Order: sequence, then C-alpha cells, then structure tokens
Amino acid sequence: MNLLFDPWIPVRWHNGVQHTICFNQLTDPNIADFAFPRADFQGAAYQFVIGVLQTLFAPQNEEQWLLYYRKTPDLQLLTSALEKGRHAFELTSDDAKASRFMQDYDPLEQADAGPIAGLLIEAPGGNTVKQNTDHFIKRGLCNHVSLPMAAIALFTLQINAPAGGQGHRTGLRGGGPLTTLVLPHDAGAPLWKKLWLNVLSREKFPYDEPDLHSATVFPWLGPTKESKQKGSEVFAKDVHPLHMYWAMPRRIRLEVQQGDAVCDLDGTECQQFISGYRTQNYGCNYSGSWWHPLTHYRTNPKKPDEDNLSTKGQPGGVSYKYWQALTLLDDEEGSIPAKVVTAYSTGRDTLLGGRSGEYQRLWAFGYDMDNMKARGWYSTELPLFNMTTRQREKLLKHVKSVQLLASEALWQCRTQIKSAWFSHPGDVKGDTSFIDLQFWQRTEQAFYHTVAAMLADDNSSEPLTPEAALLWLLALKHTATDLFDELVLSASDSHKHMARFIQSRRAMTGWFANGKAVKSYKQFYQIPTAVDNKQEASA
Repeated sequence: MNLLFDPWIPVRWHNGVQHTICFNQLTDPNIADFAFPRADFQGAAYQFVIGVLQTLFAPQNEEQWLLYYRKTPDLQLLTSALEKGRHAFELTSDDAKASRFMQDYDPLEQADAGPIAGLLIEAPGGNTVKQNTDHFIKRGLCNHVSLPMAAIALFTLQINAPAGGQGHRTGLRGGGPLTTLVLPHDAGAPLWKKLWLNVLSREKFPYDEPDLHSATVFPWLGPTKESKQKGSEVFAKDVHPLHMYWAMPRRIRLEVQQGDAVCDLDGTECQQFISGYRTQNYGCNYSGSWWHPLTHYRTNPKKPDEDNLSTKGQPGGVSYKYWQALTLLDDEEGSIPAKVVTAYSTGRDTLLGGRSGEYQRLWAFGYDMDNMKARGWYSTELPLFNMTTRQREKLLKHVKSVQLLASEALWQCRTQIKSAWFSHPGDVKGDTSFIDLQFWQRTEQAFYHTVAAMLADDNSSEPLTPEAALLWLLALKHTATDLFDELVLSASDSHKHMARFIQSRRAMTGWFANGKAVKSYKQFYQIPTAVDNKQEASA
C-alpha cells in the first residue's frame, strides 16, 4: 500500500458522510476534516499531511502560498509533486529488501514479534502484562489492525514516542510533545485550508533542496544509526531540516498477514491485516537542540549554550495560562512559539486580512506522559488575535500581570477551600488539581475579553481602561467565591464546622477587597477613585 497514491485516508464531508480517499483528493472543498477513530490519530494525520506537503510541495514564497490558500492547486500539479516521493511511502512490499514507510531498513528477523497493540501509546507494556498489573487499560483489546490503521498508528508512535525501556528511544521532540497548529477563523472551512495554513514557504523556512532518496530526509531509506554506543547521537546538523517531520526513533517492522479479518480500531473488513510487529532497541537517538516547525520551545536566556526544550502535555491540559507563551515570541523569557505560529503572526495575518474582530485559531494537542505511561490526551483551541507590532509589544509587556493576578487568585481560592475542609490543611496531602481546572475554565472567557480590550486602542499607553481592569478583577473574585460556595458550603451536609467555613470565606473575600489583589492592581492600572469606590462596594 502506498500512502500517497492508494485510497486509505478516512475523511468526513461537510454533509457528515464519510469516505476513504487518496492523498491528492484532499484538495476537495467538500472535505471538512479527517475521520480517524482516535484523537491521537486525528492529530497525527494533520502532521502527516503537513509533512508531505512541506517536503514535496512547499511554496517558493508567500505569494504562492497565498495563491494555493485561496484556490487549491491544480490536481495534476499536486500529483506530479507527490510522484517525487512515491518510493518513500510504501507501507508494504513483496520485495524483502525494499524500504517501508517508518519501518527499519533491516528486516529485524532475529527480533521477537509482539502484539500490534504495542503500537498504541496507552497500551500496557510487556512488563505490565507479565506482572498482571494492567488494571485500567486491559491487554487484548486490539488484535487485528487494517493496513491504513497500522500506518497511522505507526506514524503516531514515531512522532510521540515516549520512553519505552532500555534503548527504546524517545521522539525527536521528546516523549509526548505538544503540537500547535494554526486553524482558520471559520470552523467550517475546508480541510485543505486547515492544512495549508501550516505549510511554510521557502521564504519562511529556508533550507537546501532535499535529496528525496536520502536517509537524511527519510530515515527508513537507509540503515539505522544504532545508538548503543556513546557518540552515536543524531544532531540537527547531521540531517536535512525536513527530517524533523519524519524522525524515526523506534526500530519497527510490521508483519502483514493475508486473510479475512475485522480491524479492531475502525471496524472495517480487510483481506490484509497486521496482528504483530518486530522491534529492536537502540534506534536513532536524537539529541541537542531542534526547532520542529509545529512545536513551542523554551530556551534559557541566561545559559544560551544549553539545549532548548520542547513543550510537553501537562496534567490539567492547555488553559489560557499558556496562551501568551504559545502565541507570543518572548526573548526575555526564552519562549519561542512554533514556526507556523510565528509565520502567521508576522505576515500571514496581514495577507489574509479578515473582518474586524476576526481571529484565527490555535489548536494545541498532545499526550500528557509520565515517563512511559500515558496519563491523558489533551486537545484545546485558543484564539490567535491579529495584532500590529506595537500591539504585540504592549500585550507581551502587560498580559503577564493579568496572568499573575489570576494565578494569585487561584492560590487564594485553593488555600481557603482546603482551610475550610481541614483543621490542619498544611498536613493534608492529595490532588486538588480539579479546583485549578475549574478555575481556569470558568475565567477563560473573561481573560480573552481582557486581552481584546488591551488590543482595542493601539494608540493608548495604558494597558487597560479602568472599567476593563475592574471587570477582570471581579471575574476572578466571582469565580473564586462561586467555587468556594460549591465545594464547601453546598457540599457540606453538616453545620458542625460552619464557623471554620465562614472564617475561610471571609479571608478569601477580604483578600480581593482589601488585600494584595486590589492594592497591586490599583497601582498597576491606576484605577481612579470613582472606580475604586465602585469596586469596593461590589467586593
């Protein structure tokens, strides 16, 4: 099966009907989205197609990029470009010596075969199964997989590869990287536009012309650089920049079988299926600093020689507390948005124009990994506001204060809830992240309204009007008190500790009314007396 020319990609049309198509049919404006059966496959499909387009069909400049965004390219032109990569996208072959997509150059005939479920990141590992500790995610839930589902599962594992035991390497961006993509303002836009927004022109992403028959681009076209010995690391200087889309840390060979089966992932009937694969440790060991175009990175401004770090999924998901890091370049903090995000905010926003008040969307998704265990999958959309350079500098300077007040309000809320629950809260251990999650979710809309208010007047030297500042402060206060009342007062069926409840609630509301929250906020936003009195009355 060839992934560029055979029909294997499940998509959903705008009318809800699902079809399986070839790659070049993705230009059809009737296609709304992919239709893979798993969220991680869905995210991987975007990265696969973006990688193919970037490698085989990258526009030479921003004018050409805009042309293909507004009007899809000629089918013959796209097909001709895909033909250049046909040899690298064969998933299976009758020739034992032929290269196979995302699979080791060596047949790995000496390696033991394992169940195909091992390709799924959340599946229990061999040691877990051996010790019978697969309590929550059971073994045996995936025994037969169709070729299309095996292809996307294999790609998903390679780009997200977590720690997998001795010598089983993590992905180029580390285990479970957070991917950030730019999406159109219109959620109903054709899939082509969603994909093309994340393809970079050679102006935005300059690199030498790639040798498409070289393992420096597609690592499965040549012998694996084994990493058992020190000094065998793979650095960015060793490969072509496009290699980042096709990094292959795991040594895997799929075992294709003939016969009638039903795929356990999507329920389709198939005559070719995969029930196992062979794997070998000590594959490519990616090291040093990389700048994957779809990922946010952090650097240490005080130690510029240190390697950068890609952002990973974290417990609680992606809330607005990460918004400025994922969208705004901050050299002082060492926060570097994904290259596709920067490309949009430094030129494409102007090219695309848009009506007043419109914004593109930022889609952030990825696994939350605890070493080799998947704790969860997160997928969040955040707004990408259109900004002038002046607005961006002003926002970067002041949005941290808005975020800081939210963090302090959350700390106060969580602390007083614990003080109400327990007579000795400092001695109590336990997970209270559900309080954080609810707080961030409930104040999210108010935060983006505050950001919009900061961008409303490009000529103002003040970060916020007094009225907008007051609305943000009150949104935090009302959210904190609502959470306290729900989790403490409404949840209790006894009046035994009511005195402690009231004392904790007063401490929290007092912090908003007369404490550090109001004092620091008044000083920063220079709220006049009339607004002060109104705020104190509301508090």
